[in-house]
Amino acid sequence: MSAFVQWALTEFIPVWGYLGLFIVEVISSATIIFPAPAFAINFILGGTPGFNPWLVGIVAGIGSAIGEVTGYGLGMGGREVIEKKYGRWLTRTRDWMEQHGDFLIIILFAATPLPHDVVGMLSGAVNYPFRKFLLATIAGKIIAGLALAWAGYYSIGWLLGIFKIG
Repeated sequence: MSAFVQWALTEFIPVWGYLGLFIVEVISSATIIFPAPAFAINFILGGTPGFNPWLVGIVAGIGSAIGEVTGYGLGMGGREVIEKKYGRWLTRTRDWMEQHGDFLIIILFAATPLPHDVVGMLSGAVNYPFRKFLLATIAGKIIAGLALAWAGYYSIGWLLGIFKIG
């Protein structure tokens, strides 16, 4: 278990509860390319007595989505440099996203282990509407957060003998 996860689970979240989870998720997702492994926290808290898996998933998803805004901001801030070097590719990317359902693509990348940071940077670089980006990211991250929290709830419950399989 990483030092970040251990610190979050033993020192921060027990004191701050759901607000602590939210803050940990924002910090974890604000890192670019190499995120801190907050997914383990969602899984563990989903199965921890005193935490509701629905709330864990929703709070984690919203916090994670807010942290992902750093990638969007990086893309916006570097737009001129990126356009000079990769202008043709940005145009192709924008066209491809528009043809294939840009909103659903962002949800898919946010809800899965696919590199959402890259989508965030590209979205910022092509000037994709921020509100749409944030809404799609929140939806995807909540889906992922709920899946992890409920997986933890049933897995840890099974390990503790609370749930029987079969």
